[in-house]
Amino acid sequence: MARKAKKRRYSRSSGSDVESEMRRYKKGTAKSGRKGRGGRVKSRKQAIAIGLSKARKKGKKVPKKASKKTSKKRTTKKKTAKKSKRKSSKR
Repeated sequence: MARKAKKRRYSRSSGSDVESEMRRYKKGTAKSGRKGRGGRVKSRKQAIAIGLSKARKKGKKVPKKASKKTSKKRTTKKKTAKKSKRKSSKR
């Protein structure tokens, strides 16, 4: 069987935005916040996030922000089980 070609999640041009932001971070000139009022960028992850957000603003192909992958059903079941145990112990 032939392999399917994987779709690119990020466009190549969005990668160039991240690269330019990384260069600014390494020089020490990268700043966060509106018009650089938030202070200096202190971590690589922060620089990458800024580069991706700039690419999003320009309308380049960048996936949506990652959300936490926790299922609500599991957490509600645990909470309800704990509540029922508490009620029975008080009686």
